[in-house]
Amino acid sequence: MTITKAAILGGGVIGGGWLARLIENGVEVSVYDPDPEAARKLGAVLANADHAYSRLTLAPRGNKGAWRLAGSVAEAVTGAELIVEAVPERLDLKRKVYAEIDAANPIALIASSTSGIMPSDLQAEMTHPGRLLVAHPFNPVYLLPCVELVAGKKTDPANIDRAAAIYEWLGMKPIRVRKEIEAFIADRFLEAVWREGLWLIKDGIGTTQDIDDAIRYGFGLRWAQMGLFETYRLAGGEAGMRHFIAQFGPCLAWPWTKLMNVPELTDELVDMISDQSDAQSGMHSIRELERIRDENLIGIMQVLKVNDWGAGQTLAAYERKLFEQGAVKPAAADLSGPIRTVDRQVPPDWTDYNNHMNEARYGQVFSDATDALMRVIGADSDYIANGLSYFTAEGHIRFIDEVAALEPVYVETQVLGGAGKKMHLFHSFHHADGRLLATGEYLLIHVDLNTRSACEPAPAVAAKLAEVAATHATLVVPEGVGRAVGQKR
Repeated sequence: MTITKAAILGGGVIGGGWLARLIENGVEVSVYDPDPEAARKLGAVLANADHAYSRLTLAPRGNKGAWRLAGSVAEAVTGAELIVEAVPERLDLKRKVYAEIDAANPIALIASSTSGIMPSDLQAEMTHPGRLLVAHPFNPVYLLPCVELVAGKKTDPANIDRAAAIYEWLGMKPIRVRKEIEAFIADRFLEAVWREGLWLIKDGIGTTQDIDDAIRYGFGLRWAQMGLFETYRLAGGEAGMRHFIAQFGPCLAWPWTKLMNVPELTDELVDMISDQSDAQSGMHSIRELERIRDENLIGIMQVLKVNDWGAGQTLAAYERKLFEQGAVKPAAADLSGPIRTVDRQVPPDWTDYNNHMNEARYGQVFSDATDALMRVIGADSDYIANGLSYFTAEGHIRFIDEVAALEPVYVETQVLGGAGKKMHLFHSFHHADGRLLATGEYLLIHVDLNTRSACEPAPAVAAKLAEVAATHATLVVPEGVGRAVGQKR
């Protein structure tokens, strides 16, 4: 389910994260925040988010949605399909905001980003309570896919379904909390770990860095891709979860934890925690730490995507959507000239120690261009899922000019041949200023993925490829076609 217009009430860390995710997906957003520094703070969040999105996926980024600051709640929510409430965690303030929403927009879905207040309490004084739910995200909202959906007593169940579809379209993983409870699912875990961490520091057992290292070098890596129960299932060996519980269940009765008690946050304890945190991370600004966090998250999610696991599956589904909406569609493709098949920035991790794009990435660019051309002729993900595709049999790249990280580039593809089982392509890789950076000439063979042998393409694909090839046959043959290593120009 797509939306075109949204409103965000509250431009703090969470509101800014929602703004980044929404405009990245082409949604027009109005933001209301009375803070006179709101524009500057949101700009800093959006700058980091833009850097992150330039690296998150290989799919083409669509056109960003516009955003603006509104002068009031009513101005912000007028005409919005989705209203994101991200104001401070005060029930009286949230209810006041809902009353203003009810008066200005009685139909939009309202999603509270509260981290612990139950939706039934939020909607208790609303005129139209059936449209309110909790959609609790995790920082950074623009990268982390999880969003907890919680219905209140008066929430229309259809609106939970509607919200889930919207968040999936935004590239997220909705988790439906089955019963209403304070702090929902994830924050209850975080609170337990936080309480135990406070005691470990107060009792002198570990510092903030010791505790963080225990998480990020140990179980945090397991949790990032398997969670809690799947991790412990493995710990039970071949006998699985039942054996794990039998072996370690009695430990729950041991007096290890102080989870039912919290140390008093005295000035001494607060100073101790703050000083340790400064020693651990004070050499970095908050914005630097955000960049480091984002780059690490992108790396983890990209690896999980390759392995088709966990958050990587959500990223892969989002990337497929981006490819579909960014691809040149057969009916819309202008066949009178070379087809633009790639349009993007060079990701920072595509460069070498000289900040120049690594030669292996030229091959990746041309591979992406081939994939885009395949979608133009109908050899898309559904076609591949049905057991047919094209495999590259031979290729030749000419490296002509250099390009640096984050510079805009594009590829134009010309079909030199498309008869029978063969597809002959010539890609021209350009900087946005028009400079030719490289060319790639490729011969592909159509294959049956079940037998891994050459076969004729489906009639519709063959017809479209033949149409493109016939039109491109009237074009000038690009300089470099047929080149081989060592040939003189």
